Amino acid sequence: MYVTSRFILAKETKNRLKSRPHRFGFGLFGETTFYRSYSRIKENGENENWADVVIRVTEGIFSIKKDYMTKHNLPWDENLAQRYAKDFATSFFDMKWMPPGRGLWMMGTEYVYKRGSAALYNCAAVDTSDLANSANWAMDMLMLGAGVGFNTAWDGKASYPDKSHPKTYVIEDSKEGWITSVKLLIESYTKGGPYYRFDYSKIRPAGTPLKTFGGVAAGPKPLKKLHKAIEKTFERYLKKEIDKTRAVVDIFNYIGVCVVSGNIRRSAEIAIGEPTDKTFLNLKNYKLYPDRAKIGWISNNSVMLKSLDDFKYIDSLVDNIYKNGEPGILYLKNIQRYGRFCEEIEDGAWLSNPCGEIALESYELCNLSEIFISKCQSLEEFLKMCDFATFYASTVNLLPTHRPETNRVIARNRRVGVSISGIADFIEKNSIDTLINWMRQGYNKVREKNRELAKECGIPESIKVTAVKPSGTISILAGTSPGMHYPIYRYAVRRIRISKKSPLAQRLKSLPHQEDIFDKETLVFEFPIKYDNPKSIEDISIFEQMTLLLTLQREWSDNMVSNTIEFDKKKITPKDLAKIIKYFLPQLKSTTLLPKNEQIFPQMPFEKIDKDEYESRVKETEKISLEKIFGHHGQNEIFCGSRSCQL
Repeated sequence: MYVTSRFILAKETKNRLKSRPHRFGFGLFGETTFYRSYSRIKENGENENWADVVIRVTEGIFSIKKDYMTKHNLPWDENLAQRYAKDFATSFFDMKWMPPGRGLWMMGTEYVYKRGSAALYNCAAVDTSDLANSANWAMDMLMLGAGVGFNTAWDGKASYPDKSHPKTYVIEDSKEGWITSVKLLIESYTKGGPYYRFDYSKIRPAGTPLKTFGGVAAGPKPLKKLHKAIEKTFERYLKKEIDKTRAVVDIFNYIGVCVVSGNIRRSAEIAIGEPTDKTFLNLKNYKLYPDRAKIGWISNNSVMLKSLDDFKYIDSLVDNIYKNGEPGILYLKNIQRYGRFCEEIEDGAWLSNPCGEIALESYELCNLSEIFISKCQSLEEFLKMCDFATFYASTVNLLPTHRPETNRVIARNRRVGVSISGIADFIEKNSIDTLINWMRQGYNKVREKNRELAKECGIPESIKVTAVKPSGTISILAGTSPGMHYPIYRYAVRRIRISKKSPLAQRLKSLPHQEDIFDKETLVFEFPIKYDNPKSIEDISIFEQMTLLLTLQREWSDNMVSNTIEFDKKKITPKDLAKIIKYFLPQLKSTTLLPKNEQIFPQMPFEKIDKDEYESRVKETEKISLEKIFGHHGQNEIFCGSRSCQL
């Protein structure tokens, strides 16, 4: 048991939260997103409502703090904690700030209390020098819901295992059983380990509820397919049909697809390669590598430029970027030298999480929190939200994970990422100079609070404390633009996929919906939405986007800024693109550029409409109450797109 001393919110505070009215962003779409993705099933079979989640998460984070203080014989003032928790929970309830999706789903659960904090973290990365151990760790973190970054550092040493006398390994019906089987299989090729025949008989059948983690089991089929894929990858590598870059990325991509197929929340990856590695640069060239089409979508791919000398490779990279937005670019010198520009902070990180807002060391995790700056009515209120968001993020890493190699890094770095979202909304509502002023004072507040908490707990203060994450579904709940980005369209139809068998889908059946063209067991529901921002990304030039990115890296984020900079091929040539990257990258740590996509395809998640159609759809949308839903198992999207990774 990791947490034994529990914090319980005062009855008065709970009752106040339960009676307090709330409004999700984008109305029914935001509420549906909440119930679809973050509402757990209570003991009586009913799904949590918003107040239930706020109470669970608040009690969970304060329990971690109370337990740490108690176990280390440090002062704990229950009355002071109750007063602070009341304001903390109220502002959280009003969606002025929020934990990340991982926190909404897992904080305050028995799973975390009994198994440690790993399921609370958004961001993860691992060096693949030891291929078996890194694959084991990556699969572990993916199954817990973290996005995982990895490089291609494996030395390529492998040999055929002796299959004449295989051992039998009975796979336990647990996460640990799955990841151990993968490690053993890889070691049989990379470390001369014994060859195994796997017994899947103990794995529970598909559709069985996962009581501790949430969701439903997929049965042994995804794991069987993964084992076969790993064996085939090594066989092809040893026959020299593929090189080591393909071997590493294919194995990690197969692992990611297995995790998604296994219904263990979202799986997102980023592969990090060298700018001179032609295989790496063509990983999503499915004409060249058609067999990768079924797995390549699971990861974003980025190259690491180590110094200004590597800028010479940008000219050769832009052709691929111009076609499909990959690879993204990471700049190691700035990652390891700077916090905000130009504040020098020495950092040993050389990897990244999938969405590019956190640079990480190998086996390191980072947790995030998010402030919706456009919902703050004053600087004073924003600074108060900085206080609460820093408390949440800084407290998570007081609780150890179940992985010693990870605890070693976290204990040293204590890395967190207090993020801001609704930035584009704030700029249009106020001004860029007001934003800069708020960010400067906000950063100081985050540092001050983190330092205060570290001193109180007798630990090092965090090496870095701020970021800008892509936000995704969390900004939908709050009703703001995501991260640094302007809305894709001001008026749109948003589509959300829900299992046919879900009680939530049954409740929504009076809304416009279709059967998913890719999955007959899923329904696609449509919602009209409007962003309260006079501009969309269609109105913002590439130069405005890059300048905003630079401003956020200079004034707020001492980690990185997740960004997808969109450009119009009708206005920008590949030569222009290379020049723009070279102009801005010396002051950045990461960037991803994406050509604007006007392609229309069936059941798009985000489709443009005009004001008249929006108003017509709103009038036709039936009012539906989602309170008192019973038995819906939380779901999430099964991909990580270029625009956002919704962790």
